[in-house]
Order: sequence, then C-alpha cells, then structure tokens
Amino acid sequence: MSFELAMLAASCVLCLIQIVISSHAASLQRGYRWTASSRDAEVPPLTGIAGRLERALRNFLETFPVFVAAVFLVHLLGRESALSEWGAGLYVSARLVYLLLYAAGVPLLRSLVWNAAFVGIILLLLASVWP
Repeated sequence: MSFELAMLAASCVLCLIQIVISSHAASLQRGYRWTASSRDAEVPPLTGIAGRLERALRNFLETFPVFVAAVFLVHLLGRESALSEWGAGLYVSARLVYLLLYAAGVPLLRSLVWNAAFVGIILLLLASVWP
C-alpha cells in the first residue's frame, strides 16, 4: 500500500473517531433519549465542547471528499512522489491537530492549521499533474 493510500485509511479512521466523539458529546448535552429519538423536535444549538466537536466534524466533512479525490487521482495516474507524500501526510496530521485545537477552543492557531491541511490537498493535486 502506498503512503498516500495509508494516509487515506488513516483519515477514514479519523473521520469515524470524530463522528463517535461528536455524537457522544451531543448525547451528553441533550441526553441519550434525544439520541435514540427521531429528532423531529427543534433543539437549541449545541454549546461548549459538544458544539465545537460538531463544527469540527462538519468542517472535516467539507474537505474530506476533495482529499479522497486527490489521493485517488495521484494513485490512479501513478504519480506517487515525495510531493504527494508530503501532501497526504500534511493533510492527515493537520486535520488531527485541527480537531484537538478546535475541541480545546483555540481560535487563531486552529485556522492556521486548517490552512496547512488545505495546502496538503493542493500538494496532492499538484503531484497529480506535475510531470
């Protein structure tokens, strides 16, 4: 398995972890009866760490499909290189740090780390077209 595909697998695990911790944080705030309900009733927005975890997950899900596509492009075109490895590694590590910073409520540094993950995707895309 290439490094890029390993990072794709790692990002899938990170996604599942985020889903689990976000849903448990929401359940702790709203109650497990709410979690097991049909959730038809209006509820106030999540607050505190539960809200931050929910927003971090939503943010991850916005960039994850592009990361997946970029990794597949590199792999299918046979363009694995140091550039694509740096891009995949940067995306996954930055997304992990982003989650920790967002959960802790760290504002500015969190945004800078988001940009690092974005650069990781750009590096993958560049690797897919760079000869």
